[in-house]
Amino acid sequence: MASVSLKGIVKHYDKTPVIHGVDLDIADGEFMVFVGPSGCGKSTLLRMIAGLETISGGSLHIGGTLANDIAPAQRKLAMVFQSYALYPHMTVFENMAFALKLAGRKPAEVQAAVERAAAILQITPLLKRKPKELSGGQRQRVAIGRAIVRKPEVFLFDEPLSNLDASLRVQMRVELSRLHSELKTTMIYVTHDQVEAMTLGQRIVVFNGGRIEQVGTPHELYNAPANLFVAGFLGTPKMNFIPGEIVAADDNRVSLRLPGGAVVQVDAVHGAGIGDQVTLGVRAEHLSIASQQQQLDNVIDVGIGHVEYLGDLSIAYATLAGLPEMIAVKQSADAAPLHAGGHARVHLPPARCLLFNSSGHALRRDTVEFGVSADFV
Repeated sequence: MASVSLKGIVKHYDKTPVIHGVDLDIADGEFMVFVGPSGCGKSTLLRMIAGLETISGGSLHIGGTLANDIAPAQRKLAMVFQSYALYPHMTVFENMAFALKLAGRKPAEVQAAVERAAAILQITPLLKRKPKELSGGQRQRVAIGRAIVRKPEVFLFDEPLSNLDASLRVQMRVELSRLHSELKTTMIYVTHDQVEAMTLGQRIVVFNGGRIEQVGTPHELYNAPANLFVAGFLGTPKMNFIPGEIVAADDNRVSLRLPGGAVVQVDAVHGAGIGDQVTLGVRAEHLSIASQQQQLDNVIDVGIGHVEYLGDLSIAYATLAGLPEMIAVKQSADAAPLHAGGHARVHLPPARCLLFNSSGHALRRDTVEFGVSADFV
């Protein structure tokens, strides 16, 4: 096992920069996930760690050793790609054993290593089959097994589940988590899928435009996003954003006027002054529908534009006067049903509402909420 440290990592192609001074420390034995939209630089950075892309600037340390100029084969890494890249004419055993045989390992050692990896991945009955006889999930297990037998200090995964169907992806996420718990090896995993990131990563790095937007646990990033990009990228549906103007502020609450004239209150934040233009962010599951009989503060009137029924819950997409985008409200399946074309009263809980300044950065709170320190800006 080994730690990985990146200091001021830069990558450019000719004169075009794609990675802009990344600083990141990955602990020995940690499962770290790189997530972000297509083209954000996450796969390029992974390939730089692997040695498949040159480093234009900065330093990379693996296990405390400067690795910038170390050949890929000498970095004690194993990489699992999106494509399985299995040799079609070889059996599963031969595919998994190939690298060890090339390294001149003794037959008994090769046999033991392959059998151990096959047992871990539960593919022992498949060792005599060829890739064409395997399902997509089984082929991906073989590709992972081929990496395990090398006993790397760091595993690198480049969107390994993107070719699988939805049910197989769920199953493989469970398998990868179990694998990490058993091997206790440093793992760096690249994905554009936020669900994979949230369910697999002990910590997540959110990338955008070749830069790190935020690093933290799934809980921290979901409940205390550092900026509008992170808040909007993580979560399904994405966080609701409503522009507003601060009209009053004290040590406990901030009042802001929303489009259409409604005034709501949120818990106090630092750096908010009367007249400031801000963005209120609140997640769909934190909103609730208030009945006409309930006497509640922080209620806004909306029109119901569309309702998605998902079995265990429903998501209503509602219009707010003066706001071009709809806001989403999650409801449990046993809640009173909402219908397109109707109207509703939506309650915004002050403690669950976040505020972002005109630059898109989250305004800081000093309190600790939901197990996450809000002093993160």
